[in-house]
Amino acid sequence: MRQTRLDLGRIRAARQVIDPVFLGSPLYRCEALEAVLGCAVSVKLETANPVRSFKGRGTEVVVAGLPGGVGARAVVCASAGNLGQALAWSGRGRGVDVTVVASRFATPVKLERIRALGAGLELVDGDHELARARAAEIARYDGIRLVEDSLDVETCEGAATIGLELVDGGAEFDVVLVALGGGALATGVGQVLKALAPGVEVICVQPLGAPALTLSWRARRVVTTESADTIADGVAGRFPIPAVLDDLLLVADDAVLVEEASIVTGMRMLLDHAGLVVEPSAALGIAAVLEDRERFAGRHVVTVVCGSNVDPGLYRRWVGRGGTR
Repeated sequence: MRQTRLDLGRIRAARQVIDPVFLGSPLYRCEALEAVLGCAVSVKLETANPVRSFKGRGTEVVVAGLPGGVGARAVVCASAGNLGQALAWSGRGRGVDVTVVASRFATPVKLERIRALGAGLELVDGDHELARARAAEIARYDGIRLVEDSLDVETCEGAATIGLELVDGGAEFDVVLVALGGGALATGVGQVLKALAPGVEVICVQPLGAPALTLSWRARRVVTTESADTIADGVAGRFPIPAVLDDLLLVADDAVLVEEASIVTGMRMLLDHAGLVVEPSAALGIAAVLEDRERFAGRHVVTVVCGSNVDPGLYRRWVGRGGTR
């Protein structure tokens, strides 16, 4: 039987190299959300760190493992914003030069933070897939390490330490809802839960407007899309990575798609009932419950709140209108 690329021993060892500022994120029951969602809800808060997302766990593992030699102290990545911030943080702390390639249309606050953390930033006139191509070109030309989120197993195993913390937290839960973009978070958390808590259902959640990896999971083969149209920029990929899909097929119990209106409502509910300002990707779990309340009724659900890097103006526009449903 095929095994995933991830290794439980390496995941446990990752805790020793990840900056403690990214570890031990809060995990708590949120009774105010339970009253409106009709199920028990626990929040795993991956925004309570200097880069406001879970990505720092993976970049710490990547940078800590860089070998010596020419080009080893420089890296490049493509990012919608969160990976770039995390890699900039990890590189700055370990004396590694970081270049980030991003879309010119990425969230401005994310781009500003990448610059503030000391990374070089190159913008492309296209989407994230064009940024990926440009980052690969820079890596080849300069002879430096290309960090590819989700393809690089270190990014998955860093994210997987979240799964260890869920299991070690002592609470009993039935379902974990994980945002699905490139796949590092889903495959990492899924790998740990399938190994250590196999009775827990792992459900991946992706926007209807950026469904490539969900469609791939359902078809059991890579499915690409011509465009991605969603406010959840952190999960808006169009070309799934075959190796990541192979891993996901082994650890995910389901993959669901949610509408933009549900994402916005989820963001508003996290503000109103949990006091959390989150980016759209972080509200995908709540959106999944909203769209299928019957499925989750009476169950204990954990949602991984994966990021809070959101443009303040856009956030006010999205969340400031209407009420919860």
